[in-house]
Amino acid sequence: MRRMKIVADSAANVTTLKTVDFASVPLKIVTETTEFVDKASLDVAEMAAYFDGYKGRSKTSCPNPADFLEAFEGADEVFCVTITSGLSGSYNAACVAKGMYESEREGARVCVIDSLSAGAEMQLLVERLAHRIENGYTYEEITADITAYQKRTGLLFMLGSLKNFAANGRVPMAVAKAAGILGLRVVGKAGEKGTLEPLDKCRGEQRALEKIVERMKAEGFAGGKVCIAHNANEAAANALRARITHAWCDAAVNVVSCRGLCSYYAEKGGLLVGYEKG
Repeated sequence: MRRMKIVADSAANVTTLKTVDFASVPLKIVTETTEFVDKASLDVAEMAAYFDGYKGRSKTSCPNPADFLEAFEGADEVFCVTITSGLSGSYNAACVAKGMYESEREGARVCVIDSLSAGAEMQLLVERLAHRIENGYTYEEITADITAYQKRTGLLFMLGSLKNFAANGRVPMAVAKAAGILGLRVVGKAGEKGTLEPLDKCRGEQRALEKIVERMKAEGFAGGKVCIAHNANEAAANALRARITHAWCDAAVNVVSCRGLCSYYAEKGGLLVGYEKG
């Protein structure tokens, strides 16, 4: 029997799966004085406290091909989900590892999936893969299914600060400064090419939550799975869950905490919302 495995980089916020072989490949958050490796053992609260008092430069670092190769070990067929190639080199590193793994192991196959997203939407993809493996789908069936499924998932986000995105060249510095000065909540989405697109500047958190629900409706959400990942803002995550289940009684909403990489970019108070478009 061929052994299947799911691998995802740590931007998926997933550290383990109960019924399917799984490995998480950590990204890193690097400063002038230290680095945080986004493993399951990372104390995210401790990292947040560090950044509360840190004024220097910081950046993120993607895994290298060797990291992915190690994660692929023990499997004949691998499904690997990475953070969007529009923000990171993780996808390219996984593709290099795929070529090496398949050339070194006769019959091995690796499907690398560029999520074109991060966080909560990646988690939806991982959960879909796990469900298909649990139910005995073949490699070909799973590959076709996840490709189709990805076309009907989306990511929205609410951020109170864009400082770290701007510092890493992910959004214009002028946009980040304007949001910070005015005390706005920025609502945006992952675009079709995997870049982050700010959409709305909202005064107040409740207005931002309303806007997320409006955007979900506009994008075709009609009930289904939703994953809300929050950075130290469980109250807002639960408030959003209540709004979603009020609007769509058959929505299945899961609230989770961001791991290291997503906490760094979402910053304190931020939300990442993955959902099925219908």
